[in-house]
Amino acid sequence: MSEGDSIGESVHGKPSVVYRFFSRLGQIYQSWLDKSTPYTAVRWIVTLGLSFIYMIRVYLLQGWYIVTYALGIYHLNLFIAFLSPKVDPSLMEDSDDGPSLPTRQNEEFRPFIRRLPEFKFWHSATKGILVAMACTFFEAFNIPVFWPILVMYFIMLFCITMKRQIKHMIKYRYIPFTHGKRKYKGKEDVGKTFAS
Repeated sequence: MSEGDSIGESVHGKPSVVYRFFSRLGQIYQSWLDKSTPYTAVRWIVTLGLSFIYMIRVYLLQGWYIVTYALGIYHLNLFIAFLSPKVDPSLMEDSDDGPSLPTRQNEEFRPFIRRLPEFKFWHSATKGILVAMACTFFEAFNIPVFWPILVMYFIMLFCITMKRQIKHMIKYRYIPFTHGKRKYKGKEDVGKTFAS
């Protein structure tokens, strides 16, 4: 390799201005993401606000229904991944190689681990809304279509997908929403105290 052949380096071996700019931009973006991590409710409110702005924009422009349909399907896929366990119990049923969800009352409690964590779900959903919003600025993405058909098809797809997911949850007995650690009641102290 000759001098300057590696990615992001200029002829003199130093990082190029463009590489440094995008590297710094990525660091700032990651810093803001890291700072937003503990504020779950605020993050989701901002995302819902962006979604509302997007819907108003599509309604006022009376177009970009294909983009909206694609965004809906993308969000549905993210939601299904959010509801699914990281290790699918149907695949673990045949082999005893790894951990599985408890199926009986006397088995050990294992917390539900999602295939798609909440933060990544939020991040991907927000990026999807921003990409869809950007697409509404280009007429090439405004493909004429009879939108009620897309709405009906999306509702059918949502119902079928959620029915399958709920059946999966019932069959393998897992609930994707847990709130904190389980609390067990101990035996009541009915004995006498011993005085020394």
